[in-house]
Amino acid sequence: MTQELDAWVGRSDRCDDNIDPGHIKKVALTLDAPCPAPGEALPLLWHWALFVNAVPHDEIGEDGHPRRGGFLPPADDRNRMWAGGRLEFLAPLRVGVPAARESRIAAIQEKEGRTGKLLFVTVKHEYFQGGALCISEEQDIVYREPAAPKLQGTVPAPEAQWSERVHPDHVMLFRYSAVTFNGHRIHYDQDYAMHREGYPGLVVHGPMIATLQCRAFTRAHPEKQVAAFSYRGLRPLIAPRDFRVEGALTGADSAALWAQQDGMVAHQSELRFRP
Repeated sequence: MTQELDAWVGRSDRCDDNIDPGHIKKVALTLDAPCPAPGEALPLLWHWALFVNAVPHDEIGEDGHPRRGGFLPPADDRNRMWAGGRLEFLAPLRVGVPAARESRIAAIQEKEGRTGKLLFVTVKHEYFQGGALCISEEQDIVYREPAAPKLQGTVPAPEAQWSERVHPDHVMLFRYSAVTFNGHRIHYDQDYAMHREGYPGLVVHGPMIATLQCRAFTRAHPEKQVAAFSYRGLRPLIAPRDFRVEGALTGADSAALWAQQDGMVAHQSELRFRP
């Protein structure tokens, strides 16, 4: 299978976006955050609600994602989820200014996990505005064989220097799915999430968790300019139970961030800022 999927390495995709102020207002309302005006900088990770190459309804798979075998590999009937990623912020994207995302499949690797085979696909994204590279990103997508998801077995949360509570109710999850045009049914279709993918309820979006982690950092340290961010999911967070996004400085230009529920870490991140 891996040899067949090697043909996908190097495939490319492009998406243009005007970073419409009306859409950005909807993102702000979804995240209960101030809305940047046209010409102002887009907050960290809000670009995940943009640059969507949508497909017609009849090209959507049962899970709500576009059917596989186009830009991303087919990966049989495995369940798809974000595993993590790495970003470098070189310049801010600005609201109302045309921009472009150029993407390519950088690597495909199959591994054996405790619940079966895991197929990791690394996608390289570059975001340009005004001819300049603004964000360089690597995104890790994992396809896992159908099995009960991992819900426990992580580490206790460390002592936090800042902490914010998040209540991920069903409306919040639905609205984030809408503004990111993410059709994955685990975030809004509880029957599908529980009976087809084995979760005990609706799943909080990994990208939203990372976005809220970054927001908590910038609220605690508004004077610091973020240069890089890396993140990975340890286990899913299930709605509508509260969770917390927290962090602590680890050096003169670095911080550790995490999301925890009931004192146990669910998502881990590292952030680097310019001194």
